[in-house]
Amino acid sequence: MKVALIANDTTFIYNLRREILEALIAEGHAVTVIAQVLSHKEELTAMGCNVVDVTIGRRSSNPLGDLKLMWELLTLLRKSRPDVVLTNNIKPNVYGGMACRLLGIRYLPNITGLGTAVEIPGKLQMLTTRLYKWGVAGAECVFFQNSENEQFFRERKMLNKKSRAVLLPGSGVNLEKHQIKPYLQENTIHFLYIARVMKEKGIDLYLACAKAIHDRYPNTLFHICGMCDDEAYLEILKKAEAEGYIKYHGQQKDMVPFFTMAHCIVHPSYYPEGMSNVLLEAASSARPIVATDRSGCRETVDDGKTGFVVPIKDEVALIAAVDKFMQMTWEERREMGLAGRAKMEREFDRQIVVKMVVDEVKQI
Repeated sequence: MKVALIANDTTFIYNLRREILEALIAEGHAVTVIAQVLSHKEELTAMGCNVVDVTIGRRSSNPLGDLKLMWELLTLLRKSRPDVVLTNNIKPNVYGGMACRLLGIRYLPNITGLGTAVEIPGKLQMLTTRLYKWGVAGAECVFFQNSENEQFFRERKMLNKKSRAVLLPGSGVNLEKHQIKPYLQENTIHFLYIARVMKEKGIDLYLACAKAIHDRYPNTLFHICGMCDDEAYLEILKKAEAEGYIKYHGQQKDMVPFFTMAHCIVHPSYYPEGMSNVLLEAASSARPIVATDRSGCRETVDDGKTGFVVPIKDEVALIAAVDKFMQMTWEERREMGLAGRAKMEREFDRQIVVKMVVDEVKQI
């Protein structure tokens, strides 16, 4: 059987969908990857995938660009005629789904997060929800990564009655890659933020928390890993570094050394997540996590056992949670991290996701 997978870019596919592709290839399926080529093309090709480069324009709101994408996907799928298409991310779900529907190709979209344009009420939401409804209208089943996203679709009647909804544990986490790291007892306690430096990801809350905690506990250092393309934030980070409580590392390809260094991961995001891969990887590495009480984050934490859950946009609660962590013993912190690892093994092993997706493909 011929299977195509459409997503924003090859980096996403290699990091989060590689195991699904490997399983499909192992079962004898011919696999084509359709995405913007950013990295890992050679690795995907070596696995046995046919890689087709398409510019998705994930952050573009140009309607002409979207029409061009729709036409390009329609042309590619008409020519290759896969038996089933797996779509991921917003634009591939919408325009890839529409193309599959027009061509009569069976397809399985994966809702990896709503995005602000879909979640925030207003005229743009009316347009984007309608587009999403058209995109998934002909799907055999729709994969969701958290129950709130599924509820959002159902309340707005965005799901076709004939389409089944399947709830996945996010993208899952590769337990082999993200193994238990030794919990190093040091004079300095290291906290870590991993996300793009932007308001919705909670950077303002993290910086305020870092300042407050460092003032109380000078033996703390708050690290930041993530892209920053905002000059105003770069100035803020530079000033905070000069004051000695922040260390900005920029965007990093390999997070393993940072998980090893960190004693706690702090993720005060209120961005529309599908399921936070950062938190899955951190917990798999046996690190306690502090996360917000919103879909895509809260599911990764057992409050008080594997970390702490705090209300969104609540600076006081965030500081209180980190302060509570500071008052724990080294052994209590280590045990909290190990409990997080056990949770990942039970609930979020990527092989669980692989089996669920491959089983749906088998039904087709």
